[in-house]
Amino acid sequence: MCPEPARISIFAFLLAVVLAAATSSDPSGSAAQRCFCQVTGHLDDCTCDVETIDLFNNQKLFPKLQKLLESDYFRYYKVNLKKACPFWSENSHCGIKSCAVKPCDLNEVPIGLMSSNSKYSKEASEELEDCEKAGKLGAIDSSLSEETRRTLQEWNRHDDEADRFCEADDEQSPDSEYVDLLLNPERFTGYKGAETWKIWNSIYEENCFKPNTIKRPLNPLAADRGEDEGRSFYHWLEGLCVEKRAFFRLVSGLHASINVHLSARYLLQDNWFEQKWGHNITEFQLRFDANLTKGEGPRRLRNLYFLYLIELRALSKVLPFFERTSFLLYTGNAIQDKNNKNSLLEILDLIKSFPLHFDENSLFTGDQKEAQKLKDDFKHHFRNISRIMDCVGCFKCRLWGKLQTQGLGTALKILFSEKQIEAMPDLEFPDSPSSFQLSRQEIVALLNAFGRISTSIKELQTFRDLLSRIQ
Repeated sequence: MCPEPARISIFAFLLAVVLAAATSSDPSGSAAQRCFCQVTGHLDDCTCDVETIDLFNNQKLFPKLQKLLESDYFRYYKVNLKKACPFWSENSHCGIKSCAVKPCDLNEVPIGLMSSNSKYSKEASEELEDCEKAGKLGAIDSSLSEETRRTLQEWNRHDDEADRFCEADDEQSPDSEYVDLLLNPERFTGYKGAETWKIWNSIYEENCFKPNTIKRPLNPLAADRGEDEGRSFYHWLEGLCVEKRAFFRLVSGLHASINVHLSARYLLQDNWFEQKWGHNITEFQLRFDANLTKGEGPRRLRNLYFLYLIELRALSKVLPFFERTSFLLYTGNAIQDKNNKNSLLEILDLIKSFPLHFDENSLFTGDQKEAQKLKDDFKHHFRNISRIMDCVGCFKCRLWGKLQTQGLGTALKILFSEKQIEAMPDLEFPDSPSSFQLSRQEIVALLNAFGRISTSIKELQTFRDLLSRIQ
């Protein structure tokens, strides 16, 4: 999952010298201009512009969102990191200590989280129990055979899976553990090499839409493309419908965001008494400098902004779900739970006020049969991508890859569930089987994934400032 970076060593020093030689005579402008000159103005397939996003995110939204994500409800994520890769047999795990993930002891996790995996509040849980008791008192025969129970569970699971864009972890699996995201931050771990390329090649080659005439690798970071292929890499997108372009840009935006995170939290020093992470300008240039990426770097950053708009729009659409009086971000601490909900609603109201939201009505507007097929293809490809995360050898990279793909999958689920959200009654357990629901796992992934994208946009400003000092 993590890209292959250069070590901060003599090799990195020599690489920096080569980069300086390659760019110092370039007439196109400064290092900052080569990365960001095309990252301005209106975005393709959108009415929004980069400058509006920067101002809104960096000054208004980012500080509030980061504070919320530090709360107990959002910092603990339940995940199964022991699933076998479903696509290839080798199981090469990263042996670097920075790749390790430290799961929580059960006594570290708020008791309310462990008792509310599929419920949103203590009151809702009690209400369900009362309802079940009343049903039993009035029933003639309340017994169900074991076979019938299993059938009903399968129906519920099928109904739930039909709405998902991700392969869901089995939260009841003995291999699933709670992880404190604040103690296991996303950053460069040293995981690199052919294994990382295999992950991204599988994502781009097998799960992104592309015309049948395209034979070369789609991975925009692939090292074996010729110069002509590099210049024409994005040209084939012009032949795709807006939905298929959007899918590729979401994957590319997620890839770009991960590269920004790892460039911003790069292992600069590693010895027996200290590990130090910080901004690695050289690594950022390798990923996004127009000269060093055959013009593709700035496009990747524009796709990052596109991804930001998609997830921002989903959060604005899901506001009614969280506004219900029966909904709580339940941890067992009543005061903290109330404050968290108020903070979340404040953030979602702020997001709703954003003036230039992505218009999802431009998607799937063709023939009804064709539109449904496209939606199904979206789900199929995106579920495959979520399953590929179980093939990542670095456990910390796997953790954040699974969380961010689940978060994006949840955002897509929201955008394609507008009618269900509008029809949703203000009840915690509505009778309608088609009513819209989000599990705690989806909520935590949705907000944390958007937090990663928001952080990437904020870090771009830091890299602009750092690169502006390089001539």
